[in-house]
Amino acid sequence: MESITLKPSSLVAGIIKLPGSKSISNRILLLAAFSNGITEIRDLLVSDDTARMLESLEKLGIPLEKVGENDWRVTGNSGKLCVKEADLFLGNAGTAFRPLTAALALSHGNFRLSGIARMHERPIGDLVDALRQAGADIAYLENAGYPPLKIKPANIQSSEAIKIRGDVSSQFLTALLMALPLTGQAFTIEVLGELISKPYIEITLNLMRRFGVNVRRNDWQQFFIEKNSQYQSPKEIFVEGDASSASYFLAAGAIAADSNGLKIEGVSSDSIQGDIKFADEIGKMGAKIEYGKNFIIVKRALGKLKAIDLDCNHIPDAAMTLAILALFAEGTTKLRNIGSWRVKETDRISAMANELRKVGAIVEEGIDYIYITPPKELIKNAVIDTYDDHRMAMCFSLVSLGGVSIVINDPKCVGKTFPDYFETFANIVK
Repeated sequence: MESITLKPSSLVAGIIKLPGSKSISNRILLLAAFSNGITEIRDLLVSDDTARMLESLEKLGIPLEKVGENDWRVTGNSGKLCVKEADLFLGNAGTAFRPLTAALALSHGNFRLSGIARMHERPIGDLVDALRQAGADIAYLENAGYPPLKIKPANIQSSEAIKIRGDVSSQFLTALLMALPLTGQAFTIEVLGELISKPYIEITLNLMRRFGVNVRRNDWQQFFIEKNSQYQSPKEIFVEGDASSASYFLAAGAIAADSNGLKIEGVSSDSIQGDIKFADEIGKMGAKIEYGKNFIIVKRALGKLKAIDLDCNHIPDAAMTLAILALFAEGTTKLRNIGSWRVKETDRISAMANELRKVGAIVEEGIDYIYITPPKELIKNAVIDTYDDHRMAMCFSLVSLGGVSIVINDPKCVGKTFPDYFETFANIVK
């Protein structure tokens, strides 16, 4: 297996230019494809996940043109597919698989959707159940509740409210919200139980508004799609820098930035991404945070970082980075309400616990929490497995800032969202 060894370090400085947000990039691509008009997309993320979405849209007959290094021109189909049959491979891209499942299930064609082995282990039954309530015809090709899927033409039913669980993955609700306007019918969605990862739903609703569709909601329990809704191209739209990716550099600055700080460009306090709140949380741990126009500067804490006890529902992805910051904090860090970690690219609670123990941490894990007590000294030369999970690889790079070498297995898994992460990380290490 390929690996990379990161040398011991204790200082970071410089300026980081963030890649585009994965969550925003794939949402915009789908909305542009099904809108009326031509959309110029600026600063699209270049990654495995966006590549899967672009490939799929091309197979579905959507005209796509690359017009710059990270810029694309998408000619929308006004909600009507000209391709009625396709076999789509989505890899392990949940942000492509879930919304495409919903959009195609409510269209009038025959489609097969599949991915890598791990994608076939990630549950999709709650989304399928909700789509069936709307009249979709979806069959499981292997195991019930999981991809791969076979989709046939829908018989749209909008008279009853669609019920969907909110406590498994916010991507299910996102997929449903983005797809239902394509039917032209009025729909009510009712969320059963607590809705997790609400900030990701905020991103979805914000982008839908930019494409001309306003969704009314009653708190987080009911959502209302109006009849005759139709997506309209905003002509031009920019992709924000990825706030989840920002978390690694914000954490690096909290651990090891000098008095001038580390500057992260591409996001600020007005970001539509919930993970931007990560900066507030590390501020509570003692890091110094300064917001500017489209940038954040972070400086290391005066003294040691302080452990926190946090409900992480508002920063589900960036919370993983807090698990690494726990190694540099006084006390036991408690991260709660992270059950969604278990159905991501890997079971992230289990994976995080396993690898934190390799560097000496004392870890307690539960169904939806992880508690981390740092060691007196980090174990040198630990070999970290990454489970084909980009966030595991990026998180554990930060351990090297504790003055120890660390080996990261399968470093190319970062291609999912940040292909040149390790080169960028090396540029800030002094």
